[in-house]
Amino acid sequence: MSTDTDTEPTSTAADESLFTDVDLGWEHRKNRIFLAVIFAASMFGVVMLALLLLDVLTDLYVGVTEYNISLLEFFTRDGSRREELSGFRGAIVASIMLMIVTAILSFFVGVGSAIYLEEYAPDTRITRLIEANLANLAGVPSIVYGLLALAAFVNGIGMGPILLAGAIALALLVMPIIIVSTQEALRAVPDGVRNGSYATGATEWQTIRRVVLPAAMPGIMTGTILALARAIGETAPLIMVGAIFVNRMPFGPFDRFSAMPTQIYNWANEPSMHFIHLAAVGIVVLLTFMFVMNGIAIYLRNEYETEI
Repeated sequence: MSTDTDTEPTSTAADESLFTDVDLGWEHRKNRIFLAVIFAASMFGVVMLALLLLDVLTDLYVGVTEYNISLLEFFTRDGSRREELSGFRGAIVASIMLMIVTAILSFFVGVGSAIYLEEYAPDTRITRLIEANLANLAGVPSIVYGLLALAAFVNGIGMGPILLAGAIALALLVMPIIIVSTQEALRAVPDGVRNGSYATGATEWQTIRRVVLPAAMPGIMTGTILALARAIGETAPLIMVGAIFVNRMPFGPFDRFSAMPTQIYNWANEPSMHFIHLAAVGIVVLLTFMFVMNGIAIYLRNEYETEI
């Protein structure tokens, strides 16, 4: 009893000494400085995007008003060496076809790989090594996939610079992203849901098909669409497979093509200012595609994500 009474004044004196040594005004200033720094860091990307959009929209306005670029002809004409006859229709159609073929090639293989790794594969060193390599592949520069497609498909088996070769390059690029995002979506499904299905006598495949995949599908679709939104803006893999400049619209996966990013790249390299402003209009169209795809991904996530 006497010990507590004796130590209490000593502790109170130590606490008072501790707080009198602290400059509370300086601590509050440091707090405000830290808040300002992290706010500036978070706004840096937004400001850069706003400046980019402002620059592009300014070039678009100048192109329409001073260079008489007709938006109707821009969307209804194919590419041309003559600036006044050049349009974006073939590139838009080629990019849409590229995304369809890329989605077909990458979705089933990517989701299937993720299901195997997450639901069937034993937790061994080999499995962990595969997962680590998949995560690393998601960060490999896109031009490497273009060089791979050039060596293996365009020149290796003689496919040539056709749309299917470009789709294979883009599918290789986005497949690790789809696998990783699908694994995360599958992990988000609680084990209790699986165990409840097993308790009713369902097999592992029935549990995955009827319980796990429906619950994880919003996350899988969101990851896939975001991966395709990245693929539609990639230029380096398509340049590597030879999608440099084609003046006509492709009608199938075995036609030569020029997608939106490569068409913009070609126009931006031309010395004529008319082509530069055509490139600005093309950038606005490409950004619109990317924003729409990101919007669809956000809608799917918010609309179909349910509490389990």
